[in-house]
Amino acid sequence: MEKFNYEINGYNREEVNSFVDEVTNNTREIVEKCVFYQEEIEKLKKELEQYRKRTNEIDLLFEKAEFASKNIKNMAEKEAEIIIREAKENASVIINDSLVSAQKIDIRKDLVCENMQRFREKLRVLIEQEKMIADELDHLDISDE
Repeated sequence: MEKFNYEINGYNREEVNSFVDEVTNNTREIVEKCVFYQEEIEKLKKELEQYRKRTNEIDLLFEKAEFASKNIKNMAEKEAEIIIREAKENASVIINDSLVSAQKIDIRKDLVCENMQRFREKLRVLIEQEKMIADELDHLDISDE
């Protein structure tokens, strides 16, 4: 607490005015820092929101890819069931056709498996990159100065 010398008619005006100026300057500096930090907080919030949007987009892509892979698998299974049923219905005629169809399915299955492997690798790389971005965000220095 500041103590002022006492004079006739009250405290020493120069001391009081000097103290008021000092308090005013300190207050102004505090307000300027608050404005600066508030702007920094807003900037960082926007960046964080962008990273969250990217993460959500990646999650959606992953869900779509997973859905597509399940559909491909289901379609392949249904196609195999149809081929087997037709083979049983028209056994003698379809035996030769079913062998040809089985070869085509194997080729398609191999192609699907290759495509799925490529997709998995690309997805792993993408997830690793996003993880690295998230790790970099975790390491950002956001301390008060």
